[in-house]
Amino acid sequence: MTTRPDPGRPEACTPTALARLVEGHRAEGPREEAARERFLAELARLPRPCDEDADPVHVTASAIIVGRRGTVLHRHRRLGRWMQTGGHVEAGEEPWRAARREGEEETGLALAEPPGGPVLVDVDVHPAANGHTHLDLRYLLVGPDRDPTPPPGESPEVAWFDWEEAAALADPALTGALVRARRLWARQGAAWATAAPAP
Repeated sequence: MTTRPDPGRPEACTPTALARLVEGHRAEGPREEAARERFLAELARLPRPCDEDADPVHVTASAIIVGRRGTVLHRHRRLGRWMQTGGHVEAGEEPWRAARREGEEETGLALAEPPGGPVLVDVDVHPAANGHTHLDLRYLLVGPDRDPTPPPGESPEVAWFDWEEAAALADPALTGALVRARRLWARQGAAWATAAPAP
């Protein structure tokens, strides 16, 4: 199940607000359920969950970018795996805004939330560089019908993939999120396409 934060009251990066968001998100499958439980346990002990300098375990935000052409993946420069865009949440930033910012920075595409506001489509917990652990909130965003143009310094390998190609290429940790994103696009894509920024 997907979760929509109230865009009139965007979730802040406080343990209470994030716990409410994650508790309201119904996990699909054992991997996401385990991630959800770990996420909530970590939030119970982290006073500043989005501050990457406060603790090696911290919240990050990712963008599952969808559109008429399928979904966008980029080959992570350090890991060499095809995955969603995403990264750290900046001070004072809501996670869904961080997901959009990171998606735009890494693809060069203007992105939009689906009509009605942000949609949390998946939660994941995974090891990261320097002994860190990322508590990742994955949001669905709509992209325009044009090729990505990543700026210098970002992975140059970024492209639209149809759903079957994406499923075959993507990092296994992304599989569940792609299935849910595809299902949502199949149900609501015609309406969401109007929300996409102009190419």
